[in-house]
Amino acid sequence: MDRTEAIAPLSRPGSAAGGDAEPGRPVIRLRDAALAYGDRVLWRGLDLDVRPGEFLAVLGPNGSGKTSLLRVILGRQQLTAGSLTVLGRAPRRGGRHIGYVPQQNSLPAQATLRARDLVRLGMDGHRWGVPASPRSIRHRVDEVLDSVGATPFADVPVGRLSGGEQQRVRIAQALAADPRIMLCDEPLLSLDPQYQRTVTDLVDRRRRSAGTAVVFVTHEINPVLGLVDRVLYLARGGFRVGTADEVMTSSTLSRLYGTRIDVVRARDRIVVVGAPDGPSEHGHADGPNGGGRP
Repeated sequence: MDRTEAIAPLSRPGSAAGGDAEPGRPVIRLRDAALAYGDRVLWRGLDLDVRPGEFLAVLGPNGSGKTSLLRVILGRQQLTAGSLTVLGRAPRRGGRHIGYVPQQNSLPAQATLRARDLVRLGMDGHRWGVPASPRSIRHRVDEVLDSVGATPFADVPVGRLSGGEQQRVRIAQALAADPRIMLCDEPLLSLDPQYQRTVTDLVDRRRRSAGTAVVFVTHEINPVLGLVDRVLYLARGGFRVGTADEVMTSSTLSRLYGTRIDVVRARDRIVVVGAPDGPSEHGHADGPNGGGRP
């Protein structure tokens, strides 16, 4: 194997790279999990298994604990009750098989770090067991930048990129590490519909070809509706887990919110009626999701 091959994606569906979990076993397992801030309970009694190659969308209103769930999986926050294992172990900060795309947060204009430098930071060279040469690292960085359409601004300081361009670079950074789990926190924000499709298609291809599990926090399910295997909907201290057809229904959301919510299918899109400000496409600011920030 030459050094370039040493940094190519190595994972396969159901694989247990690094001995972190047995093949086919859940890569994320929550049992009777709860998260609260003082007397305010975000969710409790959550049992959830996420398996290799699964695409899980996480939905819910502002403050329901969507981002907090990702922080728990990343080992940055502890559960109030219950248990969690990630790749067969207790969660820990800096897990080497997890790719993380944080919420959009524009970098300062004076930042001099180039796009390719940011992606390079997402690589964890010791994972492959063979020291990677500078040439092979550059090849991998170029590869993932190209896959998200970021090649034209690979050498531009990230502070000078638009919000959408910065987000594409963050997607590339998460992919550079050849992750077994991808945690995506609102990765479609600031992207126009064309690049929303680029990003979702890229994530979908990754999980299908490499068996990478995807936990995808989003305020709008429609861009990923045809891709998700299951939905985790968090609201009012409770949750619902199931397929989109099972969760995104009038009866399910009405029970979850404790008020009447009508869900209408309009061709291949979901429209929610009954939000405080009237009808809205699911996930917009006037919908029950609250529009964006967990």
